Amino acid sequence: MTNVARAGGGRAAAITFVGDVAKGLIPVLAAQAIIGSVPPALALVGFAAFAGSIASIFLGFRGGRGVSTSLGVWLGLAPAAIGIALLFFAILIATTRIVSLASIGAAIALPAAVAAVGTNRHYILLAILMSALVLLRHRDNIKRLMSGEEPKMGSRSRKPAE
Repeated sequence: MTNVARAGGGRAAAITFVGDVAKGLIPVLAAQAIIGSVPPALALVGFAAFAGSIASIFLGFRGGRGVSTSLGVWLGLAPAAIGIALLFFAILIATTRIVSLASIGAAIALPAAVAAVGTNRHYILLAILMSALVLLRHRDNIKRLMSGEEPKMGSRSRKPAE
């Protein structure tokens, strides 16, 4: 979504964001409607939706970072936990204006947030796995953060962050 914002502007980014969140939320809600509350099965559905967003068969097993789709998955599985992770995201965005850093911070906070709201162990394991994959997908961003070259929100180029 951040790359879409840089290339196509805010409206395109908003559409991409809604679509990515829906990619995670709709499968989880559909599974809940069909099978009810069966944590192992719902965790598997959530992981499948997430994995499809970071390694799409339609894109040659390439894809995005998985952050927005992860948001959708967790809105369906544990909305209170996502509220905690979003708090971390908001604080980091407000203080740094670096989307990738805020995404990384939210991913790191997610497993603890899922555990803190008292969810099933299957969901905690899913949160750990998804967070690890989000961090892996952000490895280039982490390198740029460490070198001071990661762009801030609203920037269109990859100039060193101030």
